Amino acid sequence: MNRVQSFLLCTLLVALPFAGRAAAVDPYQPQPYVKLKHPEWAKNATIYQINTRQFTAEGTFRAAEAQLPRLKALNIDILWLMPVHPIGEKNRKGTLGSPYAVKDYLGVNPEFGTLADLKHFVAAAHAQGFHVILDWVANHTAWDNPLASEHPDWYQHDWQGHFRPTPWFDWDDIINLDYRAPGLRKYMTEALKYWVREADVDGYRCDVAGFVPVDFWNNARKELDAIKPVFMLAEWETRDLHAEAFDMTYAWSWYDALVNIAKGKADAGALSGYYAWDEGFFPADIFRMAFVSNHDKNSWEGTEFEQFGEALPAVIALSVVGNGMPLMYNGQEAGNPKRLKFFEKDPIQWRPHPNGELYRKLFALKHANTALWNAHWGALMVQVPNDAGVFSFVRQNERDKVFAVFNFSKDTKTVGFKGGLFPGTYTEYLSGEKATLDAGTKLTLPPWGYRIYVR
Repeated sequence: MNRVQSFLLCTLLVALPFAGRAAAVDPYQPQPYVKLKHPEWAKNATIYQINTRQFTAEGTFRAAEAQLPRLKALNIDILWLMPVHPIGEKNRKGTLGSPYAVKDYLGVNPEFGTLADLKHFVAAAHAQGFHVILDWVANHTAWDNPLASEHPDWYQHDWQGHFRPTPWFDWDDIINLDYRAPGLRKYMTEALKYWVREADVDGYRCDVAGFVPVDFWNNARKELDAIKPVFMLAEWETRDLHAEAFDMTYAWSWYDALVNIAKGKADAGALSGYYAWDEGFFPADIFRMAFVSNHDKNSWEGTEFEQFGEALPAVIALSVVGNGMPLMYNGQEAGNPKRLKFFEKDPIQWRPHPNGELYRKLFALKHANTALWNAHWGALMVQVPNDAGVFSFVRQNERDKVFAVFNFSKDTKTVGFKGGLFPGTYTEYLSGEKATLDAGTKLTLPPWGYRIYVR
């Protein structure tokens, strides 16, 4: 018996006492990181955020419902309603208060309508092919939420035993919940399930999701999926939330990189760094929400025009053709030029604007071109080296291909490309012009110019 045979015999003798027992997991076999299942309808979806208070002159669900055909024509798929619940009155900010100061998780804000109105909105949206998610505030409540008096042990307290707002932020209209309380976890999970059952909503956007323990979200997702497949968006940007709880998180780093580029504080290399981290650290089945505005950015930091200036059309285009799901915040399609007031009525002034048409066309491409689809359904971005410092990449699968080039600078640039990824015959999507690109191709791009070649 040689050494190999002796080794195998010893291994067999050691294993015999364990015969018949459940096989142990092989620690050397890879396990899927993302264990949840994304709903099929999210594969090429776009998302639209509705600030109900400002979305229409009336500020109601019924008035918003009348806008559904217009949103459908924009190629929107998922409608995200900002919090629909009654707003606290104690320590309220402004006249109407923040929708994120929830007084009753099982109620509807009368400012917006009734439960019947909300259910009618969701049913009408479903009839037109939309899915609807609600904004959910699990980290904190209004001071006068009845839970504070009925279950004070469900809240965080300071050293004097007083309720406390979320520390370090100017959030003094709310008080923090404490997820060490099992009763709170059960209540919050049942409240999440209530709206799926009662109003037939399709999931949630979860406010400051990283402030709430991951194991709570993991369990909540399982219980929600047992009712029907849901879509979950976390206002956060870490990988751990994707494994069992959330389909999508925020692309804050992407937004910050592009603001810095637009304001001359960085160049296209900042995007290369972002995408290297995104694709290297995040599995292919994870996707994030790319946005150029939302309720926080618009109200507190500035409109997309203030943040991006002349770079805005290129940033919008990249939000759609790059990795991730693109968001449109209500009013972007109208070129809304103002910071919407957060605690007062301040309706959007609707008007035709070129950005609406740009979004419509790009969202149509997102739907049709499988290389641009989300998560595992789409193709990752692959950098195409060039000689002018522009940002260029290919997304390609066995069916479709996109070659995109962005000049994120204030200077005109003439650029040549390297490698074998980009050559081919294309149509430039926005202009409709045919183009054959090869190793000798040189493109001249104006300041903040871009091209999207498809085939």
